[in-house]
Amino acid sequence: MLAAVVAASVALPVAAAARPAAVPAPVPDVPFDVGAGTPAALAQRYAANRDGIRAAAHTAAAHGDRRRADSLRAMAAPGRRFVSFDGRDGGRSAEVFGDLAHAGRIAVLVPGSDTGLDAYGRFRAGAEALRGELHADPADDGPGAVVAWLGYATPSTVSPESLTADRAEAAAPRLREFVRSLTAARPGARVSLLCHSYGSVVCGRAAAGLRVADIVLYASPGVGADTAADLRTPATVWAGRGADDWVGEVPHVRIPLLVTTLGFGRDPVSPAFGACPFPAGTGGHSDYLTPGSVPLRSMAGIVKGEAACARPGAARPPLKGEAAGPGAAVTADLPCPYLQCPGPAARPLPATALPQTPRSPFPYAQGPALPHLRSHGRAHA
Repeated sequence: MLAAVVAASVALPVAAAARPAAVPAPVPDVPFDVGAGTPAALAQRYAANRDGIRAAAHTAAAHGDRRRADSLRAMAAPGRRFVSFDGRDGGRSAEVFGDLAHAGRIAVLVPGSDTGLDAYGRFRAGAEALRGELHADPADDGPGAVVAWLGYATPSTVSPESLTADRAEAAAPRLREFVRSLTAARPGARVSLLCHSYGSVVCGRAAAGLRVADIVLYASPGVGADTAADLRTPATVWAGRGADDWVGEVPHVRIPLLVTTLGFGRDPVSPAFGACPFPAGTGGHSDYLTPGSVPLRSMAGIVKGEAACARPGAARPPLKGEAAGPGAAVTADLPCPYLQCPGPAARPLPATALPQTPRSPFPYAQGPALPHLRSHGRAHA
């Protein structure tokens, strides 16, 4: 029965999930990596990629794709800094926010579905908001930078591809190679991966062996692993979900089929997964990087290295809809600026400050609330 329910979600009209055809683009002159991390080398790379983006815009206009041409012209604006760009096969890019050459803390954002060169605005806005939060405190010591890594062809939310790890399997080697080039260019920097929704599946596939401090899974449908330890990473693994995020209603299963597997397994915010919880607020699926929001402050604290994982054996957060009580508090060593706790000692956190653990699997006989049919939140994975 469960297999039939989940498999039914791939029977949606394919036309509704169709993505724009690839627009022709010239072969880039710059490899899709970071290169040297000196100010002069990065400035040269930014300029070369700006020229490449302009060339891709010209090709798109000649092809008759005005939308792509307009998007690329905006990307080529003075002041934009792309450390990597490739307009072919739907397009890939890596944009820098902040001073990468001197950054001691670097966040790499990995997007979920429905993100591309033609649908880039929300992804860019989130990167800008995170960069602003990293510098919100005048007492911050040293610069931080954000890299918006759009290094793979993201699936459409309303498509069979969003229910399998096939796109993630193809993307993982690219992410792994990019992060390795980043850590080689900035060997002394503290690097964190922030992985949104389907992007968390990509990060899960790429995690093993990456030299990063943190892997942050937010709005995650699962990563294809039963526990954080199964990711085989030395990084601290974090997980959070907003109370109004529809992804909490997605069945956390893995169903083997002939050529692929549907679903991504255990819920990363469940205690059994073993990730460190972080306060994720009450917002929806696309609200995590909203300026001034709880999850934005939480993730900025993680990137800065100011957050500490909840102590082993701490009580779980309350279930969604469950009244908060004395047993719902979690004692954690987390930074007071983000949790508003008095004094330096670890203190019980109010239930409202903790990530919400969804209800255990809902009654499948009533049918699941598929993510693209949810009325609240925004359906961008």
